[in-house]
Amino acid sequence: MADYHFIYKDLEGSSTQWDDIQTKLGNLPAKPPPFKPPPFAPAEDQDSKPKDKSWIDNKTEEELEDLEDDLDDDRFLEDYRKKRLSEMREAVKIAKFGSLIPISGSDFVREVSQAPQDVWVVVLLYKDGFPECRLLLQCLEDLAKRYPATKFVKIISTECIPNYPDRNLPTILVYNNSAVKATHVGVHNFGRRCTPESVGLVLCQVDPVLNDGHGGEQSTEAVLDGVRKKFLERVVRDHENDDGSSSD
Repeated sequence: MADYHFIYKDLEGSSTQWDDIQTKLGNLPAKPPPFKPPPFAPAEDQDSKPKDKSWIDNKTEEELEDLEDDLDDDRFLEDYRKKRLSEMREAVKIAKFGSLIPISGSDFVREVSQAPQDVWVVVLLYKDGFPECRLLLQCLEDLAKRYPATKFVKIISTECIPNYPDRNLPTILVYNNSAVKATHVGVHNFGRRCTPESVGLVLCQVDPVLNDGHGGEQSTEAVLDGVRKKFLERVVRDHENDDGSSSD
């Protein structure tokens, strides 16, 4: 007759009273705790979450355009969606330029002469190795960041005008609607201390060349008032710094 052996296995993690005594005496190792799977949590359904302003704020421009049909039943969110789209598009307009762009002679017509009619273009003719050119480059780089809706470009003088004399460097040409509106030769035109503010004041003496892209009045006087305000803030700040240095 076959000899059958049955092995009884208790539930995982359970033990007998005898096992417990032996464990306390150190004769048996402690049993590991029974395995418990983590509680089940279904993945969050993004579409079922309540939709509010913050939900719209996290969307890109393309995503907002795709939402047009989904928000027809919610007038508030649809109006807010349109507002956010308008803000995004306006921000893109403001950030149109924002830097001093290097161009070559072959780029000049496209980048300057064919610029849109509502865009003022400030062209710097320069050469490397001239301290006055380096100073004006720094000023225009600063102005380009402050007035991103005005286009600032720089070009080696002889690439723009063959045989242009070095004694005239640096030179600024101001373009609008495919025409030269002003020419400034040398840095002496910008005051005893050539700063971004003094350059801005000279550029806007006749036309509203500088545009920060935030809308509002763009008359020559309005733009000049804004530049004058920044100029005075710079003078006060420099004066305070000079006082602080002398007190040390």
